[in-house]
Amino acid sequence: MTALRLAPRPATPAAIAPFGTLIEPGEDGTPFGAADAALDLGQGQPRLYIMRLTARPLVAQTITRHRRVTQCLAATDGKPWFICLAPPSDLDDEGATPEPGSIVCFEIPGGTALALHRGTWHAGPYFLGPQKDFFNLELADTNEVDHHTIRLDERFGLTIEMTA
Repeated sequence: MTALRLAPRPATPAAIAPFGTLIEPGEDGTPFGAADAALDLGQGQPRLYIMRLTARPLVAQTITRHRRVTQCLAATDGKPWFICLAPPSDLDDEGATPEPGSIVCFEIPGGTALALHRGTWHAGPYFLGPQKDFFNLELADTNEVDHHTIRLDERFGLTIEMTA
């Protein structure tokens, strides 16, 4: 088993662009523009909920993608968190896998949200501390019918270790 050790990179709009959109605070009344996330929620009923996660090691053995929706995540406490991302692969190919060498880990700043492009591979969110709540916007049935997970340890013989 190989451990892919990744130091989290600072998330900036440019660094996140291949994977999605980093949504930063803006003034109320600002018209929709290039800095805004173009959401795709048209293939089902949107679901916004608060997802409670408990502490776990900063190690990923799986990576997941959603082919039908642009998932959005944000920490409710305004503190930083981590996520590993790989670019979307062919949305029409149910058996597609990420390229292990393309996986990048980011530190998402507090007070921002992350909108993932359809099909973006992701492991996380991860965080320091005993528990963290996240706003999660996806489709009502994402976890039942659009949750495509690859076991990195079985498929590629590797795990991802975040060195936060």
